[in-house]
Amino acid sequence: MITRTEATDMFRSDDLVGIGMAADQVRRKLHPDGIVSYIIDRNINYTNFCTEYCSFCAFYRPPGHEEGYLHSHEVIFDKIRETLALGGTGILMQGGLHPDLKIEWYEDLLREIKKRFAIWCHCFSAPEIVNIAEVSGLSLHDTLCRLRDAGLDSVPGGGAEILDDDVRRRISRLKCSTQEWVDVHRTCHAVGLRTTATMMFGTGETIEQRMNHLDLVRQIQEDTGGFTAFIPWAFQRENTSLGNFVKHEATAVEYLKMLALSRVYLENILNIQSSWVTPGLKTCQLGLRFGGNDVGSIMIEENVVSAAGAHHQASEEELRRLIRDAGFIPKQRDSLYRTYFLN
Repeated sequence: MITRTEATDMFRSDDLVGIGMAADQVRRKLHPDGIVSYIIDRNINYTNFCTEYCSFCAFYRPPGHEEGYLHSHEVIFDKIRETLALGGTGILMQGGLHPDLKIEWYEDLLREIKKRFAIWCHCFSAPEIVNIAEVSGLSLHDTLCRLRDAGLDSVPGGGAEILDDDVRRRISRLKCSTQEWVDVHRTCHAVGLRTTATMMFGTGETIEQRMNHLDLVRQIQEDTGGFTAFIPWAFQRENTSLGNFVKHEATAVEYLKMLALSRVYLENILNIQSSWVTPGLKTCQLGLRFGGNDVGSIMIEENVVSAAGAHHQASEEELRRLIRDAGFIPKQRDSLYRTYFLN
C-alpha cells in the first residue's frame, strides 16, 4: 500500500488520467471478474428529531419542533413491505439523535421487524449508538450486543464526516468525537457486526485532515478486517447553515480524485463505492474507472442528503445500464457485498 506522503502527492497532482489509472489497477487486482455491484434497499429515517444541530444537515429538527416526527412501527412496516415488493433485500435505517428513546425502543422495533420480515437490518450510525448507550446508561459493548441479539445485522458508517476533531468541532461540535466513532466500529467488529466506513468531504477541511481520516480507517481495517466497504461522498451545501461559509461544493474532478485516492490508499478494504446520489450518474459512471466497484443503492427512499439539495434519482435498470455502458457486468448484491444473485 502507498504511503501517506505518496497519497497526498497523488491528490495534489494535475494528472487526473494517471490518478484514475493507478486506482483502476488496484480495482482490477481486487476485482478481476469485471463485476460492478449495486443493491436494492431503502433508507428509512425513523425520526428527524435531533439534539446535535450539525451545521451541514438540513434534515434534523430540534425536539418539540412542529416539523419533527417519530415514525410508528406500522409506518416502518409499510415501508419494508414496499421495499420487499420492489425486490429489496435490506433496509438502511438511521435517524436523528433522539433524547428520549432508550435501548428498549430500538430492541422492540428490531424484534418486531424480524418477526414479520426476512430482511437485512443495516441500521444506526455510530453517533446514534453512542446516544442510545448514553440515554440508556449502558456501555457501547452491552448496547451493541443487545441490538445485535434483537436483530441488528450490520452498522452503516454514517456520522464519520471527517475523522479529525478540529473539523468536527467546526461542523458538528455536539456529535460524537473521532474516538467515539472509532470505538463504536471497533466494538461492532469485536462482537461480530460488520460495518461500512464513510467520508463526507468538501466542508473546508485540508487534504491533511482527509488523510487523518483515511489513516484511521486503514488502521481499523488492518486490526479487525470488519469494514465491508468505504464510501466517500461530497458535502451538499444547499439549505444548510454550513453552506453560508463553504461557498463552493467539491467539483466532479475533486470527487474522482478522492475516490481514486480511497481505492489506492485503502487497499485492505475490498469494496469502494462510487456514489451517484450527490455527484450524479455520469460522475458515478466515471468513478468506475477511478477505483469504484459498486454504485450503491437504487435508494427507494432518501431524505437526509436530498434535504440538502441532492435530487438525483435512479432506477435499477438505469444503474444496470450505467454499469454496462462503462464496460462492466452489473450484479445485484446484498448488504455484505455478496453478489450471489442470478441477474
